[in-house]
Amino acid sequence: MTGQEAVAYIHSHQWERRAPGLDRIRTLLRALGAPQAEQKFVHVAGTNGKGSTCACIAAVLRAAGYRVGLNTSPYLMTFHERIRVDGEMISDDELASLVEEIRPAAAAMAEHPTEFELITAIALLHFRRKGCDISVLEVGLGGALDASNVIGVPEAAVITAMGMDHMALLGPTQADVAAAKAGIIKPGGDVVSYGGGPEADAVFRRVCGERGAGLTEVDFSRLRLCSAGLDGARFDFLPYEDLYLPLAGEYQLKNAAAAITALEVLRGKGWRISGEAVRQGLAAVRWPGRFEVLRRDPVFLLDGAHNAHGMTAAAESLRALFPGRKAVFLLGLLADKDVSAMLDLLAPLAERVFTLRPESPRAMEAEALAELLEARGVPARACGTAGEGVRSALESAGRSGVVCALGSLYMSGEVRECFAASGGKG
Repeated sequence: MTGQEAVAYIHSHQWERRAPGLDRIRTLLRALGAPQAEQKFVHVAGTNGKGSTCACIAAVLRAAGYRVGLNTSPYLMTFHERIRVDGEMISDDELASLVEEIRPAAAAMAEHPTEFELITAIALLHFRRKGCDISVLEVGLGGALDASNVIGVPEAAVITAMGMDHMALLGPTQADVAAAKAGIIKPGGDVVSYGGGPEADAVFRRVCGERGAGLTEVDFSRLRLCSAGLDGARFDFLPYEDLYLPLAGEYQLKNAAAAITALEVLRGKGWRISGEAVRQGLAAVRWPGRFEVLRRDPVFLLDGAHNAHGMTAAAESLRALFPGRKAVFLLGLLADKDVSAMLDLLAPLAERVFTLRPESPRAMEAEALAELLEARGVPARACGTAGEGVRSALESAGRSGVVCALGSLYMSGEVRECFAASGGKG
């Protein structure tokens, strides 16, 4: 089996028409010798900022001298991004070998595991093979019934910024969404919560109380911005001073603050994480597709803001970086998001918008998205391909303008591909 064949096998088992639950992943892992039972984890759920928070935690743990696994989703350019050890993506040979080990066990089950369940099993086996000291797992959807929740009590359960997303699956209120995320809270565990949403915060406090879990809410009064720009930000998170995070977007500082808080919880449990490891680790963080600078003349930013909460953070960052200026946007959205709220946030900042249809069955058509923008008084034009959209946006912005590609991460990968293929010229 080749790596390409392994990826094709994984993608052939979508989750549609499968009841949510942990029975399948438990059965599969039991057949594989329960690899999760021997490992230590940091488990990260939330609506926005999960991936960036995972990347910060993993980078600091590596700087502290630990061998660190990282399992995130989705990917931007290649499937292999989802599973890393010490920053290195899983190789084709490793992926193919693991799929060959897993496939007979999966085929023998009464109900075949889903794509995400297969990926979770592959990651857990890979981390065991690589001898990871600790691994950082990002929840795919929700928390309680997510395949990653098959693990036992993690070293820390982290719940990042909360917003309204996946309501059709998780429930119509913030309390419903929070209850699903709270599923990663295990009896006697330690929890770090980003906080800031009264309804959600009440749920997390109640569940921690019921399950005897320790709760630490991130204290953002410790956070002080020193300087920020396209190359990242310098900040204090007291008592840590003059930290550097090479990620643009002011919202990333709050994700870093949540990560540091989680690392402090780990330190309290005996993990050796010095202040210098925090400094070195954060300075080494790389997380493509999150307010990523792809070009500077004109400025071309790529951000995976895919819901109203993420769009709010992106809009605030644009206002901070380019005060009083409007931008040309390249936009692609999924139809099951709160599109109206997202466009209301974007419209005041938009000089012009070029729309795309992301590669997803849930995508909104580019023409329909352009019509909604025009109805808000924003000049908009639908583009047939990401390449056309990138070229049109750059031409519209001119050398001194600002372009920002926003929306579905499915689109973000296509946009990065266009830049990679053109040598960064768009």
